[in-house]
Amino acid sequence: MAEKEERDGVPLTNLDQELFPGAGATKRELVDYLDAVRDRIVPVLRDRPLSVVRVLRGQDRFMQKNLPKYTPEWVPRTAVWAEASHREVQYALCNDRRTLLWFANQRAVEYHPTLMTIHERDRPTHLIMDLDPPEGGAFDVVVRAARLVRQALADAGMSGAVKTSGSKGVHIFVPLDGNAATVDVAAATRALAARAERLDPELATTAFIREDRHGKVFLDATRSGGASVVAAYSPRIRPGVPVSFPVGWDDLGDVTPADFTVHTAPGLLKDGDPWAEAMPRPQPLDAGLVEEGHTIPVARVAAMHEGKRRARAKRAEG
Repeated sequence: MAEKEERDGVPLTNLDQELFPGAGATKRELVDYLDAVRDRIVPVLRDRPLSVVRVLRGQDRFMQKNLPKYTPEWVPRTAVWAEASHREVQYALCNDRRTLLWFANQRAVEYHPTLMTIHERDRPTHLIMDLDPPEGGAFDVVVRAARLVRQALADAGMSGAVKTSGSKGVHIFVPLDGNAATVDVAAATRALAARAERLDPELATTAFIREDRHGKVFLDATRSGGASVVAAYSPRIRPGVPVSFPVGWDDLGDVTPADFTVHTAPGLLKDGDPWAEAMPRPQPLDAGLVEEGHTIPVARVAAMHEGKRRARAKRAEG
């Protein structure tokens, strides 16, 4: 029988099993990777209600928000009221190496913290833009669209850092000074997307309904409020286990998301923390963005109404 291993008092099991079909990595390699980047990933998770995506043997992946009953009592946690399900959800706070290792042993591959901390629940710490390529679109179109967002930010006197999503797109994070409420950050995000779209409407779109995007890069302005976004350095459940990795603006055109995996990322990082180093100082939210954003309908709500309108039109035709 294999000898039981433990780190930081956390028992580790089944380390030599494949992480998931097609992963090209074992559970041990997930644990080793997360342990290697712990001093970089824990700071971006600390004090933020955490959702994780787990993948158990023989099962489909699933997102876990509520902590299971068997969670050790030493795992920090916080209660959050879930409006959708009308109940209190016990979220983990991944504030230390021991908790990170416990999650790794639970086959938690992806780490999705909220945009606010437990200390300021209505003050998002970042404005975030999520850029998705069209079906079959190459990474270079996302890079071009990211530069539109960067330009729109610069025009508003703001700046951000960029990372691969670990899938096909990129995330742009704009650190905020903590004075803007959730509704205003959400509005500013909508305005930023609209301004970036206006810079090159042939390349980028804010269309929430997929069939309206017509092969363009989607500027997803919905990552606000209670939303979560995959953390910098988090692995993803994809073949080869890529990770969400910081990239300098000038280097964005020279990389692909597949360059950064649980196997390659620690060597690329060496002793640095490029996400912390690339992040601008927290900044005030531009008032013009907020004002413009409040005139733009919330995408999900607008899409819901449009979907109903189209369904009615179809019925009328029939």
